[in-house]
Amino acid sequence: MIGQLTGLVSHIDGDHCLIDVNGVGYVVSASSHTLGLLPRPPEVARVLVETVVREDAIQLFGFAEADEQAWFRLLTTVQGVGARVALAILSVSRPSLLWQAVHAEDRTAFTQAAGVGPKLAVRLLTELRSKVAKMPAPASMSGTSMNAGGGGAAISTSLHGSAGLEQDALMALEGLGFRRAESWPIISRLIGDHVGEGLDVIIRLALKELAR
Repeated sequence: MIGQLTGLVSHIDGDHCLIDVNGVGYVVSASSHTLGLLPRPPEVARVLVETVVREDAIQLFGFAEADEQAWFRLLTTVQGVGARVALAILSVSRPSLLWQAVHAEDRTAFTQAAGVGPKLAVRLLTELRSKVAKMPAPASMSGTSMNAGGGGAAISTSLHGSAGLEQDALMALEGLGFRRAESWPIISRLIGDHVGEGLDVIIRLALKELAR
């Protein structure tokens, strides 16, 4: 089983990337958050990998942080939630927000993901409640770098602070007509690159990139 890949990011497209490890290209599916943290091709990156083996295929799912991988595993224990739906949830809600949503019984963090309707959202809240209750509240995110050489984007901000800033920025951009899936990778990267900056700065920088 493949648990981690370190190699050249040769291509990023949609919901997956291609990582070249010594001449072998691995297609790795990932959330928009993880894809947004990858260095631009052709730079070297290291990603955590979850290998899913089915009768007709072997699929690789990559993660920027261990928290995201843990939630991927947790989400896929719920009946009706496959790997693709779990990634869709992680593309619109970070682990800290999912933790808060389960405790607050808030379906919004789940229903905004593609493939999750009201009934499945209720099942997620019901089945995750007992499991999440045993988990500690996320307090911070480790400074994990996606660049094997140490020059890539890193996360080193408070979960609660960065999560709140992310949501405020995304809501502001949605109000301006930008899709959340389009804005999320840019917002996530900008917050990591500009630690301590306020909402107005993040939105201004994001608009510059989105306007290109």
